[in-house]
Amino acid sequence: MNLDEQIQALIDNAPPDGNTPKIVLAIAPALKLLAQQLEHPQYFVWQSLDENWVMTTLSNRNEPNLEKRVVYAFPTLKDATSSTAEANLVAVPVPVIHILFQMVAMAPLDSLLFFETPGNLETATEVKREDVQKLIGTYLEQYQSSPEYRASKIPPNLA
Repeated sequence: MNLDEQIQALIDNAPPDGNTPKIVLAIAPALKLLAQQLEHPQYFVWQSLDENWVMTTLSNRNEPNLEKRVVYAFPTLKDATSSTAEANLVAVPVPVIHILFQMVAMAPLDSLLFFETPGNLETATEVKREDVQKLIGTYLEQYQSSPEYRASKIPPNLA
């Protein structure tokens, strides 16, 4: 599935409340821009048996009190399964756009770590939550200042 198809799938699966599909469409350029900086159209993410993504807490060796919560995204199933021996975890394929979009909803998450090279779990590309939020916020501000958005906020029974 290419990036445009992934975005369309997000829009198609958004709650039919009239606003969410429009918001997804408004932030789609931000998601696509981020995804284009990564190498794969989908990654494998660990899930628990109750289908929650697995977050890992990393500590800084020099400053043990400094921690960050991350989700790992692997380029292949083999990479995902070789990096853990936990029987209660499942590696599931997730389109890259969906991973980036989901990041916004995962409040305690600090970063996504994308392993780009199959077989190499030493180097990852970090995508920070704050960077994603800032970029998406820029596109949301543009949408909220658009005539389409302002028109949708006028109550239909104004007169």
